[in-house]
Amino acid sequence: MSEAGTPLPSSPEPSAPLPSEAEAPEPAAPPAEGAPEEPKPAARPTRPPPQPFKVSTFVYVFCGLLGLWMLIDTSTRTAIACTLGMVNSGCPAGTGPWGLYWLIGFHSNYLLLTMALAGALEMLVTSVAYNYTTDWIKAAKVQKWSAAFRKVQMEAIRSGKKDRIAALKPHQERLTRLSGEVSIAQFKGMAITYFLLILIYSWVWLIITGANSVQQTVHIGGVSIGLASTLVGPIPWWFLIFSMYTVPFSLVFRRFLKHVWLRRYATEHHLELVAPPPEPSGR
Repeated sequence: MSEAGTPLPSSPEPSAPLPSEAEAPEPAAPPAEGAPEEPKPAARPTRPPPQPFKVSTFVYVFCGLLGLWMLIDTSTRTAIACTLGMVNSGCPAGTGPWGLYWLIGFHSNYLLLTMALAGALEMLVTSVAYNYTTDWIKAAKVQKWSAAFRKVQMEAIRSGKKDRIAALKPHQERLTRLSGEVSIAQFKGMAITYFLLILIYSWVWLIITGANSVQQTVHIGGVSIGLASTLVGPIPWWFLIFSMYTVPFSLVFRRFLKHVWLRRYATEHHLELVAPPPEPSGR
C-alpha cells in the first residue's frame, strides 16, 4: 500500500465488512390482534370442465355433411334415395318396391298423391327438428330486446355523447351473444332440413323417372302435363308442383308445433297465454 493508505492499483479492492449479528435484520413480527390482514394473491381461475358429448350434435353435423356430399355427388344422392324403396333402373342392385315406395308409391299410378304425401312427410320431420332445436321464448325475448335496443342506440348516436354510447357497449355485447345462440340453434334444425330436402326431392325425381309415359302424364285444369317435361329452362313441372305442396305443409306444421310448445311451456310454468289484440280494420 502507498503512504497515504490507499491500495495500489494491482491490489484487490477491500471487501465490504460482513454485518454483525447485532446488525442482522430481525424477523418480521406477527400481525397484532385486530389488525387487518394483508390481501392474499388472487387464485388462478379454474378451467371450465369440457362439455359432455351429445348425440344430437353428432346427428346435426352428420346430416349437414351428408347433405352436402349428396348435393355434390350424383351417384351418392341416387344410392341413398334408392334405399327408401324404389322402382328405377338407375338404382343399385337389390333395390325393390319396399319401404317408402310401398307406403305411398301406389305403384307409380297416382304420382300427384305420392308427391303430396312425400311433401307432407318431409315437412313434418323438418318441422319437428326445427321445433326441437328452437327455444321460442328465448327467440321472442331476443327479438323484442333487439327492437328496443336499436331505438336507444339511435337516440344515443343522435345525441353525440360518447359516454352514452360507451354505456351501451356491455348491453350490445350481451345481445350479440344471445342472438348468436338463437342463430346456432336454428342452424341445427336447418342441417336436418337441408338433408331431408335433398333426400326427398331426389326420391320423388326417381319415382317420376321410373314411371312410364302414361303414368307421368297428369291432368290439371283440363290440360295434360308431363311431369318429367321442362317448364322453364332446366326446371321441370314436377319440381314446381312438389314445391307447391311443401310450402303450405311447412307453414301449417311449424305454426301448429309452435303453438303446442308454447302451451306446454305455459302449463309447466303456470302462465296464461294472452292473445294479441286484433288489428284495427282500415276504413
